[in-house]
Amino acid sequence: MTSYSLTFDAVAEAEPGPKWTSRWLRSWPAYEAWFHARGGTNVPSRAECEAALAAHMPELLPVHRRLTELAGGSDIAARFLSTWCPPPYLGGCSIAALADGGEIRLVRNYDLAPDLNEGLLLRTEWTGMPVMGMVEFLWGLSDGINADGLCAALAYGGRSEVARGFGVTTIMRYVLETCSTVPEALEVLGRVPSHMAYNITLADRHGVTATAELLPGGGIRTVEPAIATNHQHGLEAADRPAFTRTHQRRDHLKQMIAQGVTPEALGDAFLRAPLYQRNHAQGFGTLFTAVYDLGRRELSLRWPTQELVQQLDRFEEGRRIVSYSAESAADTDWVWEQFDPEAFMAATYRFMPPEISDALRRKTEGEATDGPDWLAFGRAFADYYSQSGIRP
Repeated sequence: MTSYSLTFDAVAEAEPGPKWTSRWLRSWPAYEAWFHARGGTNVPSRAECEAALAAHMPELLPVHRRLTELAGGSDIAARFLSTWCPPPYLGGCSIAALADGGEIRLVRNYDLAPDLNEGLLLRTEWTGMPVMGMVEFLWGLSDGINADGLCAALAYGGRSEVARGFGVTTIMRYVLETCSTVPEALEVLGRVPSHMAYNITLADRHGVTATAELLPGGGIRTVEPAIATNHQHGLEAADRPAFTRTHQRRDHLKQMIAQGVTPEALGDAFLRAPLYQRNHAQGFGTLFTAVYDLGRRELSLRWPTQELVQQLDRFEEGRRIVSYSAESAADTDWVWEQFDPEAFMAATYRFMPPEISDALRRKTEGEATDGPDWLAFGRAFADYYSQSGIRP
């Protein structure tokens, strides 16, 4: 039985400081490897990245400088954090915003592999605006809400075309740091170029909702109703629409709204198929359902058997571990897989420091003729970790 889990941390830090630095140290090695592998270190230069931020999102320039300083001040850190012309990255989501009778909700499902999400809910006041949201790329946001009651969430637009522009998660951060209403947010989205096709759904405390389709290299197209999945309305076809079921999910959202679903019931609907995805093994399972109540400036992170509620004005730090295999046991057909010892060991080594994984390999595999010595493996695993002082 394959098992997947993700640790969610709720962290508050008004100004960039030691808490953010801790996350950088934890996440940067994996991001740096990804950045190199995808060609992100080739272009553009640090000066070009900083100039792009100054031209398009000047309010974020002091934040970027501070984060770069905390990250060690290297050119590669500055270039990565700017997200100017980054490597392509993909994801899947379903989003809907609905307002009725003073009740306003924005709900999203975040669909991806568990090991590709940072699992960080962060509350900040980096530019003076209190902002709470789910972090991506260490300071960008996939969804969030600010103190003025503006809420936003993004979904991959379904095509891998890349142009000159910013990573969308930084644009999301900028919108929530500087805007108070949906019209203000649409103006920003129209002038700040995105490097790929993305869909952003918005809602504000006045009950205004909208979805903007961001085009690679700049420009937006607004669509109705305020929903989004993983395709856009131009002539370009979406990548793998049958796999992501993007058209099926959008049709379902449209039907729900046409049938009069209430804002209060929207969150529960996202925990059911076809919106809730269970294909975690193939990198397309729902990692969390985020339900934003704009009147209360509240976020409820939901799973079929768990819920974590945070309010912007009464934020509490904490940690939650979610097991996706356990939560779906009641209504998912299990797929039993043959155990692969070599794959298990390879996956285990991947999360160890090199000096420990190399020693384990020498001790448990060097003389093996009949397969791995599991007793030696277990003893060596505990022994090396206890000696090193490192905890998994």
